[in-house]
Order: sequence, then structure tokens, then C-alpha cells
Amino acid sequence: MDIFNSFNPMSKTTSRGNGKSNLSTVGESLNEMLNAYRIKGKFDATRLTSSWERLMGRPIARRTKRVFVKDRKLFVELSSAPLKHELVLSKSIILDIFDQEFDQKMIDDIIFI
Repeated sequence: MDIFNSFNPMSKTTSRGNGKSNLSTVGESLNEMLNAYRIKGKFDATRLTSSWERLMGRPIARRTKRVFVKDRKLFVELSSAPLKHELVLSKSIILDIFDQEFDQKMIDDIIFI
């Protein structure tokens, strides 16, 4: 078998004849790499904390001192007691927003400090 004929970059199947696709999406490849290096959890936590301002809005983000994830819990330190009270009452809605944004359940609880 000629080596140049066995490899076709446009082909969707491998040359070994197993019929499986050797093409994957960038997202699948990225997830495989993150899992291989065991950093997927840290990557997801960083995505979550960096999206706080975009998902919650600028007024809430301005009153947020710190956001971090630990043991599947999102910790949010706020500088405003009334805002903290309002967000505690809206905790389930906020969890739903994050679940919809990331298409998976990344956090189990939010703790406002």
C-alpha cells in the first residue's frame, strides 16, 4: 500500500478500515486535552468566574469584590448588604442562569459572603 494514497486529509474515515471518523470538533479536542492534563475543573471554574459580570450585569459586578469556585460552590463576596440579601433570595434563578449558559451543572450552590 502506498503511504501517500493511504492518507487523505479530506477523508472522514481512517485508512485502517475501521470505519470510525478521525475528525473531531475543536471543542471535543479541547475537552480531551483538558481531561488528559486533568485541568478541566480549573478551566471550568475560570470560565464561570470570568463570566460573572456578563451574566449578572455591570451594577452587580461593580459591587462584587471577589468571585471564586471551591468544591463546586460559587463564592461571591459583595460590598453591599442589600444586594447580598436580594441575591440570596434569587439564588435558584442565578443557578439556572449559569446552568443554561454552560449547558451543564457546573456549580451546586452559591454562597454570598
